[in-house]
Amino acid sequence: MKHHFGDNLDRTGDYWTTIPNRERFAFIADFEITNKDEVKILTISKTQNKLHWEQIFDCPNLEELTLHDATKEQVQAIRKLTNIKRLRITFLRTTDIEFIGELFNLEELILEYVSGFSDLSPLKKLKKLKSVHFENLRRVTDFSGLSEIESLRYIYINGTLDWNQPIENFDFLSEVPNLEILCMGFGVKILNTTYPIFKSLVKNKKIKKLRLGRGFCSLEDYAFVEVLFGKENIVYFDDSPVELFFEYEKRIEFLGKGMRAISSENSNEKCEKIRQEYEKMKITAKEYLLSHP
Repeated sequence: MKHHFGDNLDRTGDYWTTIPNRERFAFIADFEITNKDEVKILTISKTQNKLHWEQIFDCPNLEELTLHDATKEQVQAIRKLTNIKRLRITFLRTTDIEFIGELFNLEELILEYVSGFSDLSPLKKLKKLKSVHFENLRRVTDFSGLSEIESLRYIYINGTLDWNQPIENFDFLSEVPNLEILCMGFGVKILNTTYPIFKSLVKNKKIKKLRLGRGFCSLEDYAFVEVLFGKENIVYFDDSPVELFFEYEKRIEFLGKGMRAISSENSNEKCEKIRQEYEKMKITAKEYLLSHP
């Protein structure tokens, strides 16, 4: 699938200061930079000649770097940029991300369409990392490499329209103690769906919002997180609350993976049945939480 140019970064709070995706090409320097001391943002790509892209090492105040379809030489070279705070990598095939683990001042990390590697553990070295945005990481299924990063407050994981991003489970979240925002975008597939899939968040006291699509998980799991965090904190990506019913073009769509839509005509009986079932699911969730303090 062709890469999008939308801005999927959460601009509320201080989670993201990285420039929007569509602006990254404006920061490619195919010329000699004369004001190197003033440069804070740059993009490098395989289309540049070496004389131009190597100017990244001559900009002492560089804070943000995008690697767009970069060469292996460019990727390995950025190990030297230990002062950068924000890194976006798009369209890269690499066997590992050890080079990222050496950027010890990194605060914001975006990996989009990065394939060939499966181990996220080098990120544990980043003691200032506050936000990660992952989209279409083809070989990654185990996200435990994010555990024990005490500075991490924001996690976004997404697939694409034609490929689901697999996640083994959410167990790693129990070891992200300061997580505030968890976003599961379109095309994410949880491999272990044993109820409750969000049990690892039971002891997390910092969660402010879960951003989930209508069909991300089972209705039982939606009931669980509603009981755990409150309905107002389970939202869509526009921050509107996730609702049990959604009427669209004379059809009623129900919350929950695998739930079928029905005609809005004569739907009252079906809606009431789902509502009663959902209330029972919330009771089950409360019983689980009482037995797993």
